[in-house]
Formats: sequence, C-alpha cells, structure tokens
Amino acid sequence: MLYLRRKVNKMIANIPFLAVMAMIIIGLATVVFKRNLIKMVIGVSIIESGVNLFLITLGYREHSVAPIYTASPGGIMSYPVPQALTLTSIVIGVAVLALMLSLVIYIYRHYKTLDIRKLGGGEE
Repeated sequence: MLYLRRKVNKMIANIPFLAVMAMIIIGLATVVFKRNLIKMVIGVSIIESGVNLFLITLGYREHSVAPIYTASPGGIMSYPVPQALTLTSIVIGVAVLALMLSLVIYIYRHYKTLDIRKLGGGEE
C-alpha cells in the first residue's frame, strides 16, 4: 500500500512538467501552422507561459515556504533563483508582447491584412 502511494505521488509530481510540455507544444504548433499574425503572437505568449511554469516548477520543494520568510518553522525554503528568473521573464515577456503587437498594428495599417501569405508581395 505504501509503495502504491509513493508511486501515485511521483506521478502527480510530474503533472506540472506535462503541462509545460503541452503548453510549449501548443504554442509551437500555433506559431508554425497559423497564418494570422495575432494568432502567432498568442502562440508566442503560450510558449512564454510554459517556460515560466517550467521555471517555477524547478524551484518547488515539497513542504517548503517562500524564501521571503526568514523565520520559517520548518527551515525548508523553496529555491529563490527560479522565482527571480520567472519575474524577470514575465517583465521581458510583457515588453516583447507589446513590441510584437505594435508591429502587428503597423503591418495591418500598411498592408490592410494580417495574413502572412499576403504580405511582402512575393509569389506564392
């Protein structure tokens, strides 16, 4: 019984990593297969969210508290570096998202379309 419980706990511990894989695969598929610029931007945002979830998952320790508490009762703290990297990644992601959306607006105003097949004037 104890062996089964440990095995189930190990499987449950892998769920965040499976969610990371799913988010990155969905984001990559959106970027590669969609032809609308807005949908491609959404795909990049999904990939970014997957990477942020991966960083947070790496910093998790079982029965730990946030590293901001200096007087923790158990003494076990989660790793602060992945949390700092995630905060930095979120800030950079917001800036990149704003840049991508401004470029999409510029492209739409210039070409009157968001379909990448119609941009550039090249032959198909």
